[in-house]
Amino acid sequence: MSDANDVRASSKTDAVIHKQASPACPPNLADYDAVRAGFSWDAARARLDGLPDGGLNIAYEALDRHARGPRAGRTALRWLGLDGSRRALTYAELLSASCRFAHALATLGVQPGERVFVLTGRVVELYVAVLGAFRAGCTVCPLFSAFGPEPIATRMELGDARVLVTTSALYRRKVAGIRERLPGLRHVILTDGKGDEDDCHAWREVVERAPDAYTLVATRPEDIALLHFTSGTTGRPKGALHAHQAVVTHHLTGHYVLDLHDEDVFWCTADPGWVTGMSYGIIAPLTCGVTNVVVEAEFDAATWYGVLEQEQVSVWYTAPTAIRMLMKLGQEALADYDFKHLRFMASVGEPLNPEAVVWGNEAFGMPFHDNWWQTETGGIMIANYAALDVKPGSMGRPLPGIEAAIVARREDGGVDVIAEPDREGELALKKGWPSMMRDYLNEHERYERCFAGDWYLTGDLARQDADGYFWFVGRADDVIKSAGHLIGPFEVESALMEHPAVAEVGVIGIPDPVAGEQVKAFVALKPGHEPSLELNRALLGHARKRLGAAVAPKTIEFRTNLPKTRSGKIMRRLLKARELGLPEGDLSTLESDEQ
Repeated sequence: MSDANDVRASSKTDAVIHKQASPACPPNLADYDAVRAGFSWDAARARLDGLPDGGLNIAYEALDRHARGPRAGRTALRWLGLDGSRRALTYAELLSASCRFAHALATLGVQPGERVFVLTGRVVELYVAVLGAFRAGCTVCPLFSAFGPEPIATRMELGDARVLVTTSALYRRKVAGIRERLPGLRHVILTDGKGDEDDCHAWREVVERAPDAYTLVATRPEDIALLHFTSGTTGRPKGALHAHQAVVTHHLTGHYVLDLHDEDVFWCTADPGWVTGMSYGIIAPLTCGVTNVVVEAEFDAATWYGVLEQEQVSVWYTAPTAIRMLMKLGQEALADYDFKHLRFMASVGEPLNPEAVVWGNEAFGMPFHDNWWQTETGGIMIANYAALDVKPGSMGRPLPGIEAAIVARREDGGVDVIAEPDREGELALKKGWPSMMRDYLNEHERYERCFAGDWYLTGDLARQDADGYFWFVGRADDVIKSAGHLIGPFEVESALMEHPAVAEVGVIGIPDPVAGEQVKAFVALKPGHEPSLELNRALLGHARKRLGAAVAPKTIEFRTNLPKTRSGKIMRRLLKARELGLPEGDLSTLESDEQ
């Protein structure tokens, strides 16, 4: 595959990938500056149909407006099962299925506003349940199927779960033993069960036999549609509440950031148990009317490359962890595949190292377009776009309608905007976009502390360059203070990632009596490389050459694997806690890791 873009740089971290747009498929956001200058959120909402009298419902925008028009027969969901089975639902069929689920909720006495929790793998019933619950005016709370009983119980207790959709196996292993802790849980619907255990309902009895006509609940834009739990460094998880109005951001970012065109085949690899899998694995692609590919299997390079080729995926949204795993195998692993339909790739979950962006350009003929957002923002806020040059390692530029700035907090609780380019500070967003969280569940004071006047304070440190691109430095509590220097761990990690032996890196600060803190790096190696004193010295030398002695790590420790969340983020705070013998905090989202 030939490179479609010009890459000019003296190193990966100061490269610029000059984009060459395809005339056959011009970008939706062709003139960023012009669109940004004339943008209004009212106009963005007018792209959707809405409901009478100013109402808005996510399910209506995702299904009804397509199923009752020329897209009715288009495949909305193309599902690939673990056992090789396949299932496809058109927009009209998915609408009918969601109506059955909404009707089943009404028959069970579930009221609008009550919370429906979903705990399954990536199966068709999950998508039907989510859209049906929106349709019924209920609040959806997704749970990751790999959670253990305790994080499930905690979230369902905090969220006052009234309905749970899950599988027989997950119910027996993870829910049956905690059900007595959930007195408000009135109904459990088993997607594959007989309904003969613990008064559970069988999907085929209460959903499949329900009528496929259901009058959609006329929700208002500010009615709560989603409850997403996000873990903090300590304490119980926070529940971010999002309104139906969020669909405006989901649709707009699907159009402008993911560059979804009418005939696209889209694949988001994120699990719907996380905010990415909900916002961009369900809502955005369906509101844009494209074909949404769903793969039940977990990551496997051969499977993933096969999906890209065989399903003729044209737009692919994945995570840095998966990209790094593909990089481990080298470009030769792509030799037997033809990705002629693939035209746009994006990444999310944590900042994408420059090495991975450039590797995408070399391996696929196009870069991965990194973007930035949080559970609290509900949708993509800063991104690299199809028509703009990509600076590897950069988060990109703000979405039209989003005002982003670098700020410094004042002692009086206010903030000062830092106007000079390349000055580090806290990333802040001017509040008021449609997908902004409306509150933290039962923690309004905590919610209020996220704001200073009109600014939402993200807790991420960043800088903005003279061209308007934002660069991630680190979480405010991750930044290392060494001998008067403020060192962002991501910068150090990215430099080490450039070394051909390195697969993953996590960087922390450890106490030092003279410097305050010293930089320590934990490194996982690619296959074919073994830990050694010689390699350790080579990596230290590489880092010093790239970063300078003041910023480079003083020590490197090799690890077989690094602790990560189940969504793929390296847990620096856990590395630090284990290094210093500190409390490890909330581990409910931890993926199993090797010491």
